Amino acid sequence: MNNKKNIPALAGGVVCIVLLTLLDQITKTIAVNKLSQEPYVLIDGVFEFHYIQNYGSAWGMLSGKTILLITVTLIMMTLIIYAFIQTPKNKKYFLLSVCEIVLFSGALGNFIDRIRLGYVRDFIYFSLIDFPIFNVADCYVVISAFIACILVVFVYKDEDFSFLSIKRKVHS
Repeated sequence: MNNKKNIPALAGGVVCIVLLTLLDQITKTIAVNKLSQEPYVLIDGVFEFHYIQNYGSAWGMLSGKTILLITVTLIMMTLIIYAFIQTPKNKKYFLLSVCEIVLFSGALGNFIDRIRLGYVRDFIYFSLIDFPIFNVADCYVVISAFIACILVVFVYKDEDFSFLSIKRKVHS
């Protein structure tokens, strides 16, 4: 954050993270309050809201490995913060910055659950394909990671990421 003009962009990023994380936490609270007794079928045989407690990561993998999941999440959030701070705040990198914000929000939403409850609250279920139950934070992570991958593969060139270099630049 060498440049003072980055401060409004960083502040805006923090506000967006707070709002997105609040949305995730509110939807999870509603799910607990409304779906704990029985699922709500929106489209029979296709889509429903069905509350579960997920003690693992995606698809319940690493169930019971809360400390490992918390540690990995902290490392990932640190890397995302570093990338966001280093990403130039201009039109070329706007969508990448948005992906960083949304990805961090998703990681934070599930991190809060793991720290506070020891599990993640999931409630969105596509019964048509028997897809694992997920939540809003998971949507943030998957969608932002997918878009970021598209950007990295099809939009940016390797040299467009020189701002992420940890090496000190030597001036002659």
